[in-house]
Amino acid sequence: MIKKIFVVFLSLGIIACNDDSIYSNSLISSPHPIASNAGKIIYSKGGNAFDAAVAAAFTLSVVEPSMSGIGGRLQVIYKQAKGDILGIDATTQIPKNFSNEDNNLPSYGYETIGIPGVVAGLIKLHEENGVLDLKTVMEPSISVANKGYILLPGEVIRQQSEKEKINLYEGTRTYFLNSSGESFQIGDRLIQKDLANTLKVISENGKKGFYEGEIADKIVSDIQKNGGFISKDDLKNYTAKKSEVLVGKFNGYNIHTLNLPSYGSITVQMIQIFDQLKITNERDWTLKISSAIEEAYKYRPFQKDVDSLNSILSIERAVQIASSIENNTEMAYNNLHNFNIADIAQGHTAHLTTSDKYGNVVSLTQTLGPKMGSKVATKGLGFLYNVTMGPYLGGYLGEDKPGDRASSHISPTIFTSNDRVVLALGAAGGNKIPIAINQVAYRYLKQNFSLSESVFLPRVYKYESPIYIESHIGLNRYNDYEVYPDSINIERIREKGYFGRVHAIALDSINNKWIGKADPDWEGTVEFYK
Repeated sequence: MIKKIFVVFLSLGIIACNDDSIYSNSLISSPHPIASNAGKIIYSKGGNAFDAAVAAAFTLSVVEPSMSGIGGRLQVIYKQAKGDILGIDATTQIPKNFSNEDNNLPSYGYETIGIPGVVAGLIKLHEENGVLDLKTVMEPSISVANKGYILLPGEVIRQQSEKEKINLYEGTRTYFLNSSGESFQIGDRLIQKDLANTLKVISENGKKGFYEGEIADKIVSDIQKNGGFISKDDLKNYTAKKSEVLVGKFNGYNIHTLNLPSYGSITVQMIQIFDQLKITNERDWTLKISSAIEEAYKYRPFQKDVDSLNSILSIERAVQIASSIENNTEMAYNNLHNFNIADIAQGHTAHLTTSDKYGNVVSLTQTLGPKMGSKVATKGLGFLYNVTMGPYLGGYLGEDKPGDRASSHISPTIFTSNDRVVLALGAAGGNKIPIAINQVAYRYLKQNFSLSESVFLPRVYKYESPIYIESHIGLNRYNDYEVYPDSINIERIREKGYFGRVHAIALDSINNKWIGKADPDWEGTVEFYK
């Protein structure tokens, strides 16, 4: 438990503060301006970075429902101002009555819904670290749901692209199609009274308000009536757990991230390989960084094994892999392509980062799985459920079994030096999450670009494929045809959003303040509070 720095005089309506501040400002970077503003509001009420993160996360459930929400899962890593770096695992869990004997689960629908973890995770984060009461912290999200908000283009496009599936479920139709049965349009105001009520119940009753009582009854009734697996006991017994924090080394800094069900070990290994490479120009960047990504991703199936995990995290193994990459940089490639693969409508997951003037830092990622998750919402509750079982998460780490938690590339990350956070970040974007985090960190902490440039500069990706390079408008000058001759097999990704969306905070030690950046490929913002 961190030191409480606020004393609330309820009878006088005054908040007094023992000023333990060590930095000149507090900050939030999130994928939606309304969520960022919710964090700023909480700072203005005397909240800390934990309060701001929880407020913004609940608000994202309202304003960016296609990407995350209270029906989904969460991973968070945080640094207490005068304490440790800790983590919370609030990923979705497979229900105890789950069965898939025919191995024929769909990719969405009631059968794919796992036990939601976001509410338990946010409540745990707040109870153990926040300084304001839960009602105050959740008020911005409840207010936005009640009063409504203007839909941004990205959210509208994502919902429009799922219209056919939305139309399959009564509750989802109720909340994500208009009164004429059509998708919402850019500039429409969306009011979510049922979601506001659900959030209000949580704000008054905490974890029990969601996992027990009337809301839990409605969740279980709807899901079981339609062939799903979640029971009342599944909800009641769900707990957010303490995560194992993994530590690596990069360019003199400590890197901290989370073990399974987060892919933190792969994140650590990847940037440790980066650290051993000799990179002198953008051509080196593309060829060597993409090769390091491909090599690190080969280790994904082995994260559960302790001996394999030790190898994945070892500097010695990173040196060996980097040496092999250096020796094969000039290997033959062929063909050159331009490739349009993604836009702002694509992808899934939401990441936010907060920091305060006392030195608390939070890096938090939450998701429903793919876009709009299971596509299912229960009428009367207002939120979408996750995808946990089925082909979406059947990949690298084995079959779905009751009690298992959903593993994914989610990897919120913190870099420190002398016990001070120098960079905190995370990303949305499926399997591009570790590559986005590490490439931004490399640009900032090793190539010494500004944080803004580091988040903006082009990213690369390769896994049993050509080298994909980010090449949309504004980035073309970094990867022109003179740098990559016809002998190199490269596909230029012209559209935005494919290479992950990073929301980062860094320490400006010269001016003793936090700086932040929202990914330019998304619609988010950074908000400061002094």
